[in-house]
Amino acid sequence: MRILVIDDEEDVQIMFKQHFRQEIKNKEIDFIFAMSAMEAINMLDDLQPFNTFLVLSDINMPGMSGLEMVHIIKETWPDLEIVMVTAYSNEENIRKSKQYGAKDLLPKPLDFDLLRQILGKPQKNIH
Repeated sequence: MRILVIDDEEDVQIMFKQHFRQEIKNKEIDFIFAMSAMEAINMLDDLQPFNTFLVLSDINMPGMSGLEMVHIIKETWPDLEIVMVTAYSNEENIRKSKQYGAKDLLPKPLDFDLLRQILGKPQKNIH
């Protein structure tokens, strides 16, 4: 599975690589990272054709917001699955995310066990 993660915070890449270390090593998941909505849209142009693919995006970013980006992505690539992530999960963000075609909206800080459920991956056992 290929996952495009879009977030303007640099430490996001490190967190994903730590939490999915085994899946990356086993080549079960391939993460691609973008720091802005425009960078992500440009990457999607280059990544076609899509095999199993998920877009995971922050809502609040400088320049184009994640919500604006979802609208553009769904118009161009309607079959791509998109999950939004936000520290501000108010009713308006939830409504717009769904209206624009996002599959789900996850709160920050990101619950990686919940993300694993969405991805269909087993949860990590922490002893």
